[in-house]
Amino acid sequence: MVLPPQKAIPMDEVDLIGLVAVEDVHAFEALYRAYHPRLRRFLRGMLRQATLVDEVLDDTMLVAWRKAHTFDATSQVSTWLFAIAYRQALKALRRMDWSLPDPVDEPAAPRETEPDRELAQQQLRARLDEALAHLTPEHRAVIDLTYFQGYSCKEIAEITDCPVATVKTRMFYARRRMKALLGDAGAQAL
Repeated sequence: MVLPPQKAIPMDEVDLIGLVAVEDVHAFEALYRAYHPRLRRFLRGMLRQATLVDEVLDDTMLVAWRKAHTFDATSQVSTWLFAIAYRQALKALRRMDWSLPDPVDEPAAPRETEPDRELAQQQLRARLDEALAHLTPEHRAVIDLTYFQGYSCKEIAEITDCPVATVKTRMFYARRRMKALLGDAGAQAL
């Protein structure tokens, strides 16, 4: 009797971490693929240097591999992974003794056929990137986790291992600094 091939059953992230904890390489690959884009975006915003982003992302996933057995499911898997990435990024920034260069991102594919609109979007993005570069790593992290990753203040507090009130204070000062750097026209983007 020939059995039909089994369909892949969607796996809960907690189950996935459980498999990583028992050193299942396939589960780790699935976890890596699932979180690589989001973690890379977050780290790029914090670190502002492409070569450092890849190194810290690898360090983050190595810690996740080694410490998967410590995950206790009191938070989401994403919160746990972003907390690891945040701590690894801060460690990398402390090791650095030079200023961070402006980010060198690959150009985004044009969304509109209007050249003027596309140019305005590129200019706004460049201004935002420049303003973000002037924030502290903690302030950049709060901005990125809120606006680009969609985390709540409570989740950000778990990731950054600080009280919710501190997250709100960091957000207040980060937004105020961004508005000052961007001026009237750019502040509307916030």
